[in-house]
Amino acid sequence: QVQVEESGGRSVQSGGSLELSCQGSGPGFNLDRYAIGWFRQSPGKEREIVACRSSRDGEPYYAASVKGRFVISGENAQTIAHLQMNDLKADDTGLYVCAAYRSEATYYCAGAAREYRHWGRGTQVTVSS
Repeated sequence: QVQVEESGGRSVQSGGSLELSCQGSGPGFNLDRYAIGWFRQSPGKEREIVACRSSRDGEPYYAASVKGRFVISGENAQTIAHLQMNDLKADDTGLYVCAAYRSEATYYCAGAAREYRHWGRGTQVTVSS
């Protein structure tokens, strides 16, 4: 079955940068066939989508709170996607979870969590001021 696993989370000071990775595996998985989303679960807040990438690598989606600071990337036919996070702020603290769903040949990625079928366990990012 398809699985995704995150890595790269750690503690960092405000203004710093981190790159998170989402490694996918399983029958038929690659970024040509699956859309990838990064979600954030912060204490006291609802889970929110931070960014997503479509299988055709169209225009990515970014939450307003991270636009201009975060970049989601990945190469088609590959199995790993990344989330580059720059100018980190204390409000970026949270558990970052990668998720995927099959969506071939589309330029659209879903913003709703219910569309995603495969979820990782998350990687913790802590930003101290």
